[in-house]
Amino acid sequence: MPVSVPSPTRLCFCKFELNLTSGELHKDGRKVALPPKSFEILRVLAERPGEVVTREELRAKLWAADTFVEFDDSLNHAVKTLRHALGDSAENPQFIETLPRHGYRFIAPVRTAHPPEPVSTPTRSRRTAAAAVVLGVAVLGVALLAFNVGGGWHSRVWGSAGGPPIRSLAVLPLSNLSGDPQQDYFADGMTDALITDLAKIRGLKVISRTSVMQFKDVKKPLPQIAHRLGVDGILEGSVQRSGGHVRITIQLIRAPTDTHLWAESYERDTRDVLVLQAEIAQAVARQVKVTLTPAESNHAATARPVNPEVYELYLKGRYEADKRSVANLKTSLEYFQQAINLDRTYAQAYSGVADSYLTLGFAGYLSGADVYPKAKAAALRALELDGSLAEAHASMGFVLFNYDLDHDAALKELETAIKLNSNYAQAHLWYAVSLVWLGRNDEAVREVEQARNLDPLSVRMNTNVAYVYFLARQYDRAMLEARTALELEPDAWTANAWSHSFLGRTYLQKGMYKEALAEFQKRLSLQPTFPRASADVALAYAAVGDRQEALRILDKLKQRSHREYVPPYPMARAYVGLGQKEEALAWLRKGLDVSDGDMCEIKVDPALDPLRSDPRFQALLRKMNFPM
Repeated sequence: MPVSVPSPTRLCFCKFELNLTSGELHKDGRKVALPPKSFEILRVLAERPGEVVTREELRAKLWAADTFVEFDDSLNHAVKTLRHALGDSAENPQFIETLPRHGYRFIAPVRTAHPPEPVSTPTRSRRTAAAAVVLGVAVLGVALLAFNVGGGWHSRVWGSAGGPPIRSLAVLPLSNLSGDPQQDYFADGMTDALITDLAKIRGLKVISRTSVMQFKDVKKPLPQIAHRLGVDGILEGSVQRSGGHVRITIQLIRAPTDTHLWAESYERDTRDVLVLQAEIAQAVARQVKVTLTPAESNHAATARPVNPEVYELYLKGRYEADKRSVANLKTSLEYFQQAINLDRTYAQAYSGVADSYLTLGFAGYLSGADVYPKAKAAALRALELDGSLAEAHASMGFVLFNYDLDHDAALKELETAIKLNSNYAQAHLWYAVSLVWLGRNDEAVREVEQARNLDPLSVRMNTNVAYVYFLARQYDRAMLEARTALELEPDAWTANAWSHSFLGRTYLQKGMYKEALAEFQKRLSLQPTFPRASADVALAYAAVGDRQEALRILDKLKQRSHREYVPPYPMARAYVGLGQKEEALAWLRKGLDVSDGDMCEIKVDPALDPLRSDPRFQALLRKMNFPM
């Protein structure tokens, strides 16, 4: 009789062992979590090392029953997940080679291992095997049933790997699977929305969008990304919009070990996109075992349908606002207003209006008198419609401080925003800036460090950290932080312009006048038409003793002020540097009249120290409700 050779039960390659019986993958004896489709792809490829397995073969073997799945999307996602688990890459493959539009080939050497010879009664073995088959069929049936339930969405849960609890997350930019780069705003908007929903969950640190967006289309190992962001969990995935439906595929990874823990795929009508976002956030919270409050648990149930056109306009508005230039901010306002025209009950659009106006005012692009009333009206309307919007409370707080000069009410609004969303970095930042303007330096430093902890790689955030340390008169630390901001993104010219500005102001206080002039000139080269940049250059010329050049620049700015907005506060600071107190006080009074966004520095700005004993200056402080 021919001797039967038992089929291999394990396939071994490199440090990995694929157990074909248990359906498990191990690396150095430790289990590696893999979703079922990724495991089956690995099985097919590893069983035929060196051979090309076509995409059609994989479809026939593994996707025959999944008629509701977009095959290309699902296969690409499963292979990407598999590569993550193996530590492999498509560009420099060690295990899985891609043959574009054709298939895949397993290129690593594979060893086989066989089961041991049976040593007990064959009847028992056959019964055990039969029972295993029955159990396997039952488990498969339950899995297929779970896979197909959900009322318009389907999921794949991989099983949890052991390890410490995940308490900090970064949501990497969702991939745009539409194939149309013009749809990037939608993918970015869905990323932002998911971050916002997750950030509202207490007990979970969630990194702000500004920092994670730096990793859009960047191929770096996830442990490296997680280390830079200071998190122990990563969410990544894709978004695809087709017709009236949105599909989001998401996966959770334990970042330090690059261990895949869980994945789900959701599909809903675009009218229910807010429900979809809330469901994903709650599912993630369950996977990381964060206890939800009753309000958090009820969030998905209370999310209302939204007009898809309104939501799309809102996402376009946010996409433009995040670029922060004058032109982009004005475009964002147009999108937000279009959304409001279609749905006057959509609170987020009003909140977007408030944020864009505040940025235009505080950056000095427009006078506060022009923008703060509009920002306040929009924030009030947003809060009337939805009092739980942390963004609207934060905007209201900033308006109350800068425009109404009601510092106590402003701090209360900012504290409310932080209570509603402890991960909202912007609220922490505005709270820190408000505290330092009041001279509460220790509290301001603690708060701005918390803001940076939530947005660690943002140039703008790190620049504002330098700003707070500067106004707290910790000049050495301010210089360090400004230089750090400049090193983060050399090409982020708008944010770097402000870093050069704060570094220059710090050099002035350190008596490093030539260095200050160089920094201000760098800032002017980045914003050549910006009056504030020119005023700072004039201040530096005054410091180095070139009064003639300083006055020439200021005279040109005076002429410009008759036909365009020239922020009064930097003009006043420059005249203080020239020793012209009367002129400086006149510009400060004008700054108060037009609600210049910088006027709130007046109590603590070291450049104004020569004016502090003047009764007229003290009267200005009282008018602005600053404690004496």
